[in-house]
Amino acid sequence: MVKRTEQRGFSLIELMIVIAIIGILAAIAYPNYQEYIIKSNRAAAQAAMMDIANREQQLLLANRAYVAAANATAFQTSTGYVLPADVSAKYGFKIELGAGSEPSFTITFVPTGAQAGDGDLTLNSQGAKTPPEKW
Repeated sequence: MVKRTEQRGFSLIELMIVIAIIGILAAIAYPNYQEYIIKSNRAAAQAAMMDIANREQQLLLANRAYVAAANATAFQTSTGYVLPADVSAKYGFKIELGAGSEPSFTITFVPTGAQAGDGDLTLNSQGAKTPPEKW
């Protein structure tokens, strides 16, 4: 009499089905994850922009003038403000002053690196935020 041993384990077809399902889930999840990271970085930049705008308003009250800056280093030199590291790694910024009789400014954050495809963010002294779909 021959003893028959029970086979245990998974067949190749079963393993291939599992791998295909994992691949489909990864193909759906990864782009969503990338979009989440971009939005998270944008939110951090927007918070920094609001902080800079607040500091500009304080400078206007104290000195009767806004401070223009071509980059983060110039603004830090003028005001002592240091852009958070998580934002400075992904965005550069500049502050331009208005040419009219009333003092005004426009803050522009320009994304760099992996964030570059997100587009510029601007905030002015009147509180106008562009592009509106990113705020």
